[in-house]
Amino acid sequence: MPGPAATLMIEEELQKMIKKNGKVGYKFEKSQGLLPQGEHSVFGNFPPDYMPHPLRHKLAMSKKSRSLPRIGSAPSLGSPGSKMSMVSSMSSSDGFKKSGFSWNPHLPPDSPPRAGAVIKRPVASTQFRIFYDRGDLPIAVMHGSVGGKIAWKVDVKSLDYAHYLPIFFDGLREKEDPYRFLAVTGAYDLMENGGSKLLPVVPQLIIPVKTALNTRDPEIVCTMLKILQKLVLSGDMIGEALVPYYRQILPIFNLFKNHNLNIGDAIDYSQRKRLNLGQLIDETLEIFELNGGEDAFINIKYMIPVYESCIKA
Repeated sequence: MPGPAATLMIEEELQKMIKKNGKVGYKFEKSQGLLPQGEHSVFGNFPPDYMPHPLRHKLAMSKKSRSLPRIGSAPSLGSPGSKMSMVSSMSSSDGFKKSGFSWNPHLPPDSPPRAGAVIKRPVASTQFRIFYDRGDLPIAVMHGSVGGKIAWKVDVKSLDYAHYLPIFFDGLREKEDPYRFLAVTGAYDLMENGGSKLLPVVPQLIIPVKTALNTRDPEIVCTMLKILQKLVLSGDMIGEALVPYYRQILPIFNLFKNHNLNIGDAIDYSQRKRLNLGQLIDETLEIFELNGGEDAFINIKYMIPVYESCIKA
């Protein structure tokens, strides 16, 4: 069975074959300004005066797409000149004003736009990409079976976890290979071989975890949920060490808790991939409660009021 990183790669290629509209994958998200563009070549960016015309046109289009307001409150989403305001200002042939993100005849005119709480946020460039491109990480891709493996240049157990583990956690926001593959597989390898080194590093992992969850990208959130489950189960007292940081981690859990796959009485053949966001959140919260000590449930309940304990009284 392929690992977590290989599962992401296979699922992305499968979605490209199914949808066939060019709106799947990191290239499309780059054109929408949701992912960092990267450099023009291995030698850096072209000077503006010597930039090839196709690349210049592509860069101008990407800047135009990034200029569209994609996040924020309702007023910013409907600000003058934005894509959303253009949609809301469209009028039908009979002069009736069409309001909101997409016109709905059942909504009253001048209805407010959607809040955009679950819209994907742009993913900033990660420290993992910078360190890997610079050659500071002792890893390389070992090409072999489906998805490949990581070739560590040193013994994993001898690494300084306080330095390397936060870098790999920061790389979990990547959606472009080989960065995504190396970050996900490397994080799992570090947690499997960490032992007692993991617990002191937990406070340094909160900012990368919170940043990844705040992207509100379902793929990144699913990856981070699996990583959190593995982290809590990788050593003693790690679950209890995470309890003081629930206020930074759990708000996104509360936002996506009900995002389950609704297919009626059909069969979900992708259960083995574990990409159902709502189900993953339930599993993660149960693991938090079981391994977080006596204060775990009350803190989870404070942040997610609809959560019910999985421990029998």
